[in-house]
Amino acid sequence: MAEYKGIKGFKVQTVSTDPAASGLAAGTWASGGDLNTAREGLSGVGLQTAALGFAGGTNHPANLKSVETESYNGTSWTELNDLNTGRNFMGGFGTVAAALACGGLTQSFPPFSTALTESFDGTSWTEVNDLNTFRAAGASAFQSPNTAALYIAGTYAGPAATAVTNVESWNGTSWTETTDVNSPKDFGSGFGIQTAALAVSGATSELWNGSSWTEVAELNTTRTQGSSAGSASLALFMGGYVGPPVYANVEAYDGTSWTEIADLAIARRGLAGAGTQTSALAFGGNLPGLSAATEEFTAASSFSKTNLGQVFYNSTSDAFKVTKQSAPAGTWASGGNLNTARSNLAGAGSNTAGLAFGGWSPYRAQTESYDGSSWTEVNDLNTARYGSGSASFGPYTATITFGGNTGSYVGNTESWNGTSWTEVNDLNTARNNMSSIGVQTSAIAAGGTDGPTSKTLNELWDGTSWTESGDMNTPRYNFGSFGASNTSGLVFGGVPFVGSPPNGMPSTEHWNGSSWTEVNDLNTGRAANRGAGSFPEGISYGGNPSVPNNVLTELWNGTSWTEISDLSTGRVATTGSGSVLAAFAAGGEPNLAATEEFSAATTNSTLTAS
Repeated sequence: MAEYKGIKGFKVQTVSTDPAASGLAAGTWASGGDLNTAREGLSGVGLQTAALGFAGGTNHPANLKSVETESYNGTSWTELNDLNTGRNFMGGFGTVAAALACGGLTQSFPPFSTALTESFDGTSWTEVNDLNTFRAAGASAFQSPNTAALYIAGTYAGPAATAVTNVESWNGTSWTETTDVNSPKDFGSGFGIQTAALAVSGATSELWNGSSWTEVAELNTTRTQGSSAGSASLALFMGGYVGPPVYANVEAYDGTSWTEIADLAIARRGLAGAGTQTSALAFGGNLPGLSAATEEFTAASSFSKTNLGQVFYNSTSDAFKVTKQSAPAGTWASGGNLNTARSNLAGAGSNTAGLAFGGWSPYRAQTESYDGSSWTEVNDLNTARYGSGSASFGPYTATITFGGNTGSYVGNTESWNGTSWTEVNDLNTARNNMSSIGVQTSAIAAGGTDGPTSKTLNELWDGTSWTESGDMNTPRYNFGSFGASNTSGLVFGGVPFVGSPPNGMPSTEHWNGSSWTEVNDLNTGRAANRGAGSFPEGISYGGNPSVPNNVLTELWNGTSWTEISDLSTGRVATTGSGSVLAAFAAGGEPNLAATEEFSAATTNSTLTAS
């Protein structure tokens, strides 16, 4: 009898656990020795095997702040000489032999922030020059040991707490004010060194290049009072909360995006961190209730790497499995901002190679290309407009845009060759806010409005000209769509007639190449939503000005809609582009520049006989 290996040329590997995407993804947390004094809002510096933990808040009825300093040797904590001034939520920098502590909340009640700075020489603490702006709960970035540091934002705590944007640089002797972060941040975390830092707080992350701050990808789970380990390009963010709950979540940053990895064993906030991305330490915090617990993270040194399409046998679960991408388990993550904030724009491509063009307000001709991290301005459209359609499933180097509004409704069609736009044959009926399906050589323009009425009108593009074909069943404009050619696609949502309520409808129709058929509705009716995918599978996202419906994402599986992971930022009239595995949303109302990227999750699924 022939063997599978002889037929296919390989064996199915036997493993005891499912493969992981990386050593980080396969990393684990283990318990370490407890602190001698449980506390929250303490600071940590150093490595997993040689760390320092100092200061923090206690449960003392007079709101006393800790002065304790403890060192960790990879097994246990040892008490060292105390700080001169007790406080918590302060900045911490350096190593076990040369550390720096600045700012923080003092022992008074209510607590006030301070500018005090102390230097540690491995034995004792000495007061040195203060911060220029007294504050607490800022983010720390340092260049080992303690002679080059950056203290980022924080909060002024007094009669009224106020988050601030101030950033100060330490040269070993004194603090100097430098460029502020773009948005106020308090109870955040810092990574990196004085010339290359990352500041994370709540829903924002900003990257420092030594002279300016740029907003970058946000955490998948918004939170503050977490702890940090690693650098500006290889970071680990641990724990935290958003008043409540308290989180055990841990996320890893690779210089572009955040990915969830193994959780802490103990959910907590106000904890301290030390070490690198692959060898980290988390200790102390509040559960609620003060904690002395220490946890050590170690990335896997060897692991069975995930490869899409990989078939393997899991001996533990006694099952054959295959590694694949799952749209239902996909998530949205923050990407780079557009150079020009706008709404009602069009797009093409994917979340790593995209194009955005046109838009409002006012009428826009700008075209920008996306590399998965940042947007770059390229050649403009010939006709500035908003509400145009596009062959959004096509690559970002080959698409068309059609229709729109320039102050009047137009039918202009332009073709993009990866460098510039060229005018080609117009639509038969001028309109805007229509639906668009397909690629540069095979597209659909359905519905839309010319002012007085909404349309059922459907036109097909063959790469040269437009031809009228079977109309939709329901007139609509400002609605979502997806599809890979003019032979199959889906439209959904929209406004049925001019002057109708803006919240939109759930109606969904399928195009089979010759006619439209009504199919199962969206779970939530909406307008100005967008879509991505190729029939029979795609997503609808955003739309509908009411909160929280403007963050909703729904997945079409060929038969019906299911709600999946929401957008981070509610938006209407954004772009809609990409596949169900790799899409993006950029811009939108209210006058947004923010980009979000949808990525399908990699999962290991059991093979079953049918």
